[in-house]
Amino acid sequence: MDFSLNEVQEMLADSIDKFIDNEYAFDTRQKYAASETGFSTDVWHTFAELGWTAVPFSDDDGGFDGDQIDIMVMMRRFGRGLLVEPYLANVVLAGGILKRTGNAEQKQQWLQPIIAGELQASLAFTEPQGRYDLANIATTAVPDGTDWILNGQKGVVFNGGTSDLIIVPARTSGKQTDENGITLFAVPAGTSGVSLNDYHTVDGLRAAELALDDVKVDANSVLGEIGEGYNVLDATVDDATLAICAEAVGIMHVLKDKTIEYSKSRSQFGVPIGSFQALQHRMVDMLTACEQAESLLLWATMTVAQGSDEAKRAVSSIKYLVGTSGQTLGEEAVQLHGGMGVTWDLDVAHYFKRLTAIGHLFGNADWHLDRLAA
Repeated sequence: MDFSLNEVQEMLADSIDKFIDNEYAFDTRQKYAASETGFSTDVWHTFAELGWTAVPFSDDDGGFDGDQIDIMVMMRRFGRGLLVEPYLANVVLAGGILKRTGNAEQKQQWLQPIIAGELQASLAFTEPQGRYDLANIATTAVPDGTDWILNGQKGVVFNGGTSDLIIVPARTSGKQTDENGITLFAVPAGTSGVSLNDYHTVDGLRAAELALDDVKVDANSVLGEIGEGYNVLDATVDDATLAICAEAVGIMHVLKDKTIEYSKSRSQFGVPIGSFQALQHRMVDMLTACEQAESLLLWATMTVAQGSDEAKRAVSSIKYLVGTSGQTLGEEAVQLHGGMGVTWDLDVAHYFKRLTAIGHLFGNADWHLDRLAA
């Protein structure tokens, strides 16, 4: 495999790095995270103007024909900058469903505004009883003439509070845990019967709890084939899992670099603490964890992009590594910074929070180890 980036990917990475260095300081990030929306709409429009929101979509849909490798390049940089803008929710999750299932009219109505930065969207795929089982869906959709009536609850809907459109997987047939019988619906957030409870997450982002009470949508809201939504949902969540693993690798490198730099400037007993052999060993372990994660991420991303039969094993492999060695690396970074490592004003604490949250998204390390073994 050739792990080198092509010229376009190098330019994409360079543009994001420059944006983070020049426009997205940590204090700026904190201000955006504390705002009413949880991110900057101006920054989001900049994303669209720079073409970042168009990367993973086909040329026919108004995109740049990018794939998982391009998303990996971007998300790794987003992790470095600890960006709070809802790229994962809008582009990877909601956009991932729409690009796979939307007809020409639906793409014009919803996907193209997402690409243009004009519409906020989310995917409400988790339920309170479901844990990490995508097929465990109790939300129901019952036909009412040519319309559908939706009832149920969804949890941890990323970007839900600011979304104009919410994509809802609902059961139209079968038992609660059957893979068959799941249908995807595009539900405008302002529809009667839709209620959202918006809140901050521990890692500085925003999510919402969604309740659907006799929500009526028309036939045009059905995305894809009735009862055949599981495979689309599964493929989209796998792409999202790979994306957050790339984000995690970016965070891991930042924590490693910041810890090494701190060890050179922090003195104890009249010498920098980086001169202590015991701490040097711990930082070598951090470097090793970063390099292992980087290598596995590259292999996993290329495996998925090539459509290999090993794709699911590759996704679970990198997610397991991020959830184990990534967590250990984060703990080391906090501990080697001493008491200040857990303070609100130090960026290391916030990187660690995001890394910890990533470890539990889309399946924790134990869940992915079981999937890998199966």
